[in-house]
Amino acid sequence: MSDNVSALVPREEEVDVHFEPVIRLTEQVDTKTHEEDEEVLFKMRAKLFRFDGDSTEWKERGTGDVRLLAHKDTKKVRLVMRRDKTLKVCANHIISGDMRLQPNVGSDRSWVWKVAADFSENPPTSETLAIRFANPENAALFKTAFENGQKANLGQTSTDDKSDAKDDEEKEEEEEEEKKEVEVAEEKEKTETTEEEKKD
Repeated sequence: MSDNVSALVPREEEVDVHFEPVIRLTEQVDTKTHEEDEEVLFKMRAKLFRFDGDSTEWKERGTGDVRLLAHKDTKKVRLVMRRDKTLKVCANHIISGDMRLQPNVGSDRSWVWKVAADFSENPPTSETLAIRFANPENAALFKTAFENGQKANLGQTSTDDKSDAKDDEEKEEEEEEEKKEVEVAEEKEKTETTEEEKKD
């Protein structure tokens, strides 16, 4: 019986196999990602989905690091996401001012937005995308970074925001002055009509 057991147990053999390469590569090829002139503003792991209108369901596009990249010269911010391992681009678009991040129904860690032209496919396509993060905190960080990217693309800085606030205050003051002028004019008309009635 012991002989049978020992026959079933595999013997530990150390195998050191070595193969020489058939062709030796001497040249080193530089691969370009077209992200060399951009600075990473935000980077976080997430899962991306796209809404398929034909089947009316969400389809997974890939899992990987979603990044917001700002071009060093133009300062334009775009969203780029590559799949793990293959590094294939699954999202690539400028963050425009008309995009609105909306919470995904039933989840506090995912966002949905519409893209007029996503350049991950050729030709560019109009997509409804959804992104899901590990927790609500990461989702909130993404939203903040996304909205900051929108402001940067619209040319809004903190000084622009202050000037906008001043403009709003000035408009309010002008509206109040106009209201007062209208009220004064109405009172004058009332007094004139009452005086005319007294004369009659």
